[in-house]
Amino acid sequence: MSGHETEPIRRSIEVEYWVIDEAGRLVEPEGLVSAAPGVEREFVEPLLEIKTTPCETTATLRAELFERVEAVLDRAEERSLGLVPLSTPVGDAEIAELPSDRTRVQNRVLGGDFEHVRHCAGTHVHVEQQPGHAVDQLNAFVALDPALALVNSSPYYRGRRLAVGARSKLYRWMAYDGLAHQGRLWSYVDDREEWDQRLDRRYEEFVAAALDAGVDRRTVLANFDPESAVWTPVQLREAFGTVEWRSPDAALPGQVVDLADRLAAVTGHLRDAEVRIEGGAGGITDDEVVLPEFDAVIGYVNAAIREGLGSEAVRSYLDRMGFDVGAFSPVAETIHKRAPVDRSQARELRLAHADRLAREVRQTASVELQ
Repeated sequence: MSGHETEPIRRSIEVEYWVIDEAGRLVEPEGLVSAAPGVEREFVEPLLEIKTTPCETTATLRAELFERVEAVLDRAEERSLGLVPLSTPVGDAEIAELPSDRTRVQNRVLGGDFEHVRHCAGTHVHVEQQPGHAVDQLNAFVALDPALALVNSSPYYRGRRLAVGARSKLYRWMAYDGLAHQGRLWSYVDDREEWDQRLDRRYEEFVAAALDAGVDRRTVLANFDPESAVWTPVQLREAFGTVEWRSPDAALPGQVVDLADRLAAVTGHLRDAEVRIEGGAGGITDDEVVLPEFDAVIGYVNAAIREGLGSEAVRSYLDRMGFDVGAFSPVAETIHKRAPVDRSQARELRLAHADRLAREVRQTASVELQ
């Protein structure tokens, strides 16, 4: 066995949270960015991103993410602010952007559809590419995309029930509808060259759409490259040396760490298991990784967005792919019958879930101190 096949697999997380005041209103994250390393503003005013470094073990990743979230919570409490682990703000009709050339270009290209993106908060999981196995890793992550159902955290868009996985529907079927290749899940690839060719084609399409919308070529090229111009939820990231999964909603820290752990475990399994694409069932065993045909994957993905874990097909599929489905309790599954939601109710939901996040982080910190 070669040396790289016994090395730890590094993984990292980027998770976004809405910032609210004591009344549940969305506000800017004043003073929170400096609370911990890896904390950044997002492109809309009330959204904050918390990132980890690449970590070699799940325990290290969990400790670092919880430590950083706790530091932000400490600072937030000093300012009577909270962090909300929901994938949409539930009810607010307008979300203001931070001014930038990048968002100005996207607004010109996507038009009014870009409004949908402003209502989305999610999680990105990066897992280190494995030499000689990166294409299998990319394809496996494509097949695992229905696992987004495990952390669907809001069914609402502007107070209306949209889907159990509202954020996924907003991105894939609404925001990028005019440039569907940019935002939807891409099919399996045979090799890295095929991936690079796809990326280049999508970039050319985006640049052409921007020029047609009246954007200066220099501005487009200064703000977008082939990797950053697409949103497609599974990406081979040369810039980071990772395969990135962008589908999960904003969720509690423990849940997103568990997702990263499973993706890292599958990645490690690819080093010595037989990998093949076959049929519609899929499954991972000690000896092999069977990925369903792509059309079957899309069927599972669509059910994960529309029904979440309410779909027996999705639950069975994720079980076959090695996820502990019973360990997850997606928020969207518990609140999706409340509709429509008015402004006051949306604020109450945000406050309740900010408390939920704070409790999980404080309880974890308390246990670690014992």
